[in-house]
Amino acid sequence: MGSIVAFDLGASSGRAMLGRLTDGKIEITELHRFTNDPVQVGDRLHWDILRLYHEIKQALILAKNKGIEIDSIGIDSWAVDFGFIGPNGELVGNPYHYRDRHTEGMMEKLFARIPASEIFARTGIQFLQFNTIFQLFALKEAGSPWLQKENRLLMIPDLLRYFLTGEMHNEFSNATTTQLFNPATGSWDRELLKQLDLPESWFGEVLQPGSKAGMLQASVCEELGVPSIPVFAVAEHDTGSAVAAVPATDRSFAYLSCGTWSLMGTEVQEPVINELAQELNFTNEGGAYGTYRLLKNIMGLWILNESRREWEKTGKSYSFPELVKLAGEAKPFQSFIDPDDSLFLAPGDMPSRIEQYCRQTGQQAPETAGEFVRCILESLALKYRYVLEMTERLSGQSFNGLHMVGGGIQNTLLCQWSANAIGKPVWAGPSEGSALGNLAVQWIAQGVFKDIWEARQAIRDSFPVTEYMPEAQAEWGAAYGRFCKLTGIAE
Repeated sequence: MGSIVAFDLGASSGRAMLGRLTDGKIEITELHRFTNDPVQVGDRLHWDILRLYHEIKQALILAKNKGIEIDSIGIDSWAVDFGFIGPNGELVGNPYHYRDRHTEGMMEKLFARIPASEIFARTGIQFLQFNTIFQLFALKEAGSPWLQKENRLLMIPDLLRYFLTGEMHNEFSNATTTQLFNPATGSWDRELLKQLDLPESWFGEVLQPGSKAGMLQASVCEELGVPSIPVFAVAEHDTGSAVAAVPATDRSFAYLSCGTWSLMGTEVQEPVINELAQELNFTNEGGAYGTYRLLKNIMGLWILNESRREWEKTGKSYSFPELVKLAGEAKPFQSFIDPDDSLFLAPGDMPSRIEQYCRQTGQQAPETAGEFVRCILESLALKYRYVLEMTERLSGQSFNGLHMVGGGIQNTLLCQWSANAIGKPVWAGPSEGSALGNLAVQWIAQGVFKDIWEARQAIRDSFPVTEYMPEAQAEWGAAYGRFCKLTGIAE
């Protein structure tokens, strides 16, 4: 088999992963890795979208120089963020970062115009202040010059595909995260757009994962000295790709895509849109091959990453293995946080915010790095239990364990504590979930695999999965009761 490339872009780094099939086994190689650093300009936080495009081109040059012939390309990234292409075909401004503060207070303002219950009934998407709908509303409130009727709105992978191919398409899994897509009609919600005074012309054809989205355009081929290569729309929200790569054997399974964000849920054939789903703030995001991802966003390892960055500013440099070791040595169950408290959304001094949270909830705050990290990881594991139980309740399913995928599974302490917290086995692997799901959809589109389940079987046969069995059930059960009471997440 030839080689294909998955561009997998995360909130802090991106990479080009080369995929090959040999005797039915998947082999992946990191072709190129690069940082993805947000850029603060005045009061606004932006993505450096042109730098990301540059790095994609560098990966293609690297492949050419190594004599690698690429059969196809797919791109996945984080969700909700977007840019505009003007009528002259050029980018209108650098896209805002979802952690920019311009959406603060916009949810409440918008709900005064359109009830939250109506928005949820139309879209099935959970309410997060950085969702595309609230970003666009914030831009309108600010009178942004970006909002010209002649423009086209493209999500981050859509933008990068456009730069490569010259073709403008929106992709299904990312389109659903805008909270402007109606799963009942399978298209953009015209009524919502009308109520928000957003031109329908901004929103184009929605491609399903596995659709061909164009070829490298002549100008790119000439610049890079490469032949034209097919570009496929994959499940372009990286969680959609990660779920496509879950090596499950049972059609009913629970997953946790673990990284900067933790996204936990299950795969369903139809969205679950009812009062309970809205009350629990679950979401129904598009997946591969007509599926939906009934899931909930959890803040994830972002809090740990930001804490580490803060310590580095004060001259205390820790590797992640060192921090995990210190956490393992710290006293258990001393303090808890709700990882999804709004205190922890914006970049900044997380240790100080953890101290503030503990003071507000009558707890003794951590003091050492190990105690802070233990607080973060235990709180994440206990929040996973809560969300898993809510997923079972909403989906009407009972899961015999949890599949964890993504880079976060390299934190073996978090994997073990997650098993302890949920009282069920955790199956951790593969770590390259998003890239593998991206590759899998490309291979299905080429007819190499007949469907997603054959692709999952190949992933299961190609990469190790580590099983973590629950331990110390009585202690973790008691800790869960305290966690729920202190954080107020459950009665």
